[in-house]
Amino acid sequence: MPLDHHSEEPTAIRTNLGAIFVSLELSRSTWLITSLSPGGGEKMSKHSVSAGDIAALLSRFSELKQKAFARMGQSFPIIVIQEAGLDGFWIHRVLQSEGIESYVVDAASIATSRRRRRAKTDRIDGEALVRALLAYKRGEPRVCAMVRAPTPEDEDRRRLCRERKTLTVERVQHVNRIKGLLFSQGVSGYEPLRRNRRQRLGELKTGDGRPLPPHLKSQIGRELDRLELLLGQIKAVEAERDALLTATETEGMPAPQAMLIDLKGIGAEFAAVVWSEGLCRSFANRRQVAAYGGLAPTPWQSGSVAREQGVSKAGNPRLRTTMIQLAWLWLRHQPNSALAQWFKERVKRNGGRLRKTTIVALARKLLVALWKYVTAGVVVEGAVMKAVS
Repeated sequence: MPLDHHSEEPTAIRTNLGAIFVSLELSRSTWLITSLSPGGGEKMSKHSVSAGDIAALLSRFSELKQKAFARMGQSFPIIVIQEAGLDGFWIHRVLQSEGIESYVVDAASIATSRRRRRAKTDRIDGEALVRALLAYKRGEPRVCAMVRAPTPEDEDRRRLCRERKTLTVERVQHVNRIKGLLFSQGVSGYEPLRRNRRQRLGELKTGDGRPLPPHLKSQIGRELDRLELLLGQIKAVEAERDALLTATETEGMPAPQAMLIDLKGIGAEFAAVVWSEGLCRSFANRRQVAAYGGLAPTPWQSGSVAREQGVSKAGNPRLRTTMIQLAWLWLRHQPNSALAQWFKERVKRNGGRLRKTTIVALARKLLVALWKYVTAGVVVEGAVMKAVS
């Protein structure tokens, strides 16, 4: 494509840097370190170390600082960026403990080529991270979204609900497998979760009147062994969860997570998920709360075209799923609250249609209302509290 004029500025990257900008492209085997140093021109240097080798990583940082000092005659700080992924936040915490400015970025927020077959390598991704970090430090808006790393305590606390979810899924798998094995023999109505499951198993007959085959009975017995182990583990996890929800502050006031159970329609599991996955974090305003829950709207506007694409789904998926389920329960247990009345009026205005779309909006409003409740003590308008036994 011909150009009307030729720019006299050949540099594509600002070279008068005040720091050493580094990106980490992490994988299971190697870490690719891409850096842009003052006095090094536009070219980015790349170096690989073994995955998990923090000593080699810090040694590389020291080498970069020494080279920059030799070129410029002064010492420069190091600023590091990495994508949020399977490695979690332990590398970020190690760098911060060493006095290094570190950022964790949401990879989906970085702009990429919209070509159908775009080139993608670790080298290209590392350079893109450095450019995003440069633009972010220059103060350019909407360049990328930095992730606010949770504290180790918050990160560990939310494992309870996630473990219970995993154990529950495994429980369903074992129950369905037992029922499937029995159904192939013409047996139905057996409930593996009942306490008399062992006794009932010995009394079962096949559809043609025969006792259960010995190998099948042994297989189901082993399935019951695993099922009973899961039931014990679920009970232990729920005990730890209940202890978390009944904790109190040092002043004798109820903890914020315990306040959620006082609302009618919110049980222990929902309260634990809403607190550990979302409300335990600090937010500046209601927009941040809705965005973290993935319940914020996503507009699409170009020229005369303006429409809504639905919720962004860019936040915490566990919190979003729980809030939509909680919104349906809220309509059942809190029918006279202001949020339930708003939902009914909006659905009535639409002729009884768009209930599923409106319930997402209710989930967003409910999440904001619960955030105000646990942080400022503002009770949801018209909400009914549980009776004190």
